[in-house]
Amino acid sequence: MGNSSIDILREVPGAILPWYRENARDLPWRRDQEPYRVWLSEIMLQQTRVEAVKGYYARLLDALPMIRDLAEVDDEKLMKLWEGLGYYNRARNLSRAARVIVDDFGGVFPRTHAEILGLPGIGPYTAGAIASICFGLPYPAVDGNVLRVYARLTATSDCVDLPAVKQRVTEELAEVIPRDDPATFNQAMMEIGAMVCLPNGAPKCEVCPLASFCRARAAGSQLQYPVRQVKRARRVEEKTVFVLTAGGALAVEKREPDGLLAGLWALPNVPGMLDEPMALELLKRWGVEPIELIKASKKKHIFTHVEWHMVGYYIECRTRGAGFTWVSERERADEVALPTAFRQFLD
Repeated sequence: MGNSSIDILREVPGAILPWYRENARDLPWRRDQEPYRVWLSEIMLQQTRVEAVKGYYARLLDALPMIRDLAEVDDEKLMKLWEGLGYYNRARNLSRAARVIVDDFGGVFPRTHAEILGLPGIGPYTAGAIASICFGLPYPAVDGNVLRVYARLTATSDCVDLPAVKQRVTEELAEVIPRDDPATFNQAMMEIGAMVCLPNGAPKCEVCPLASFCRARAAGSQLQYPVRQVKRARRVEEKTVFVLTAGGALAVEKREPDGLLAGLWALPNVPGMLDEPMALELLKRWGVEPIELIKASKKKHIFTHVEWHMVGYYIECRTRGAGFTWVSERERADEVALPTAFRQFLD
């Protein structure tokens, strides 16, 4: 065997395909190659754990079984179906792409890599996954799992976060992906990264089908790879959140159309940590007459680049301020999608 990364990668298909057929997890979206289902699962799995996705996947497919249903669903219902899954722009891009498929492709999922890549919210990884799994097209699907496997196999010190490095890895994998079974190859690479060549802690080299020709394993340097960019520390923002109830109804408000959690429902909130007297004074300015401050509670929520440190005040009110939408418990449960940052105050 030669020493270049391509020489190492040529060994991969013969080792990984039989392993995958024996060891693949039974996941609901792997049970057929229907493009709508595969696309839905791939978008949901971005930055979200498999176990968290399973219930949402079943619920969304049950409510919106066809692409046309997704294209026609109103934003409020879609956000309710997505409630708690996070990264809400994924759902909005699904909806946008579904409308493109209906308008431009007659409701039939496009079959070429270029057309798939042209849909809103679909990047090179997702396009490669759908093209290979659904249509047997030999395009690699290179996500964080695959980059980690590649980096350890080839012991590359190149930073895998750089677009040029991702592009090179994609091109090299395109040279070795089996033309007769690209779907199994891509899914096997993802599965190795998810279940064997682990991101946090020691990889399970003893059960890895690639161990015999992995450079990092040979050198005992697995944990040095992949090389990543140093992440900037998350910005901390303080907030005061109000859980306001009046006659059994809860106060909610719509967030601005731009920025974090854009356009979603929220509990009333303001920047900064107000103490109790300041919080009660603010309520008077809002035209909400407080009867009783029931309790205060501190919570934290972590987004990708920012961390919210929050104090929440639970207050029973005499009047329903006109600046808010007041919803019953049933309306909250059935119709109002609250992001986890706020929903945790109600759990």
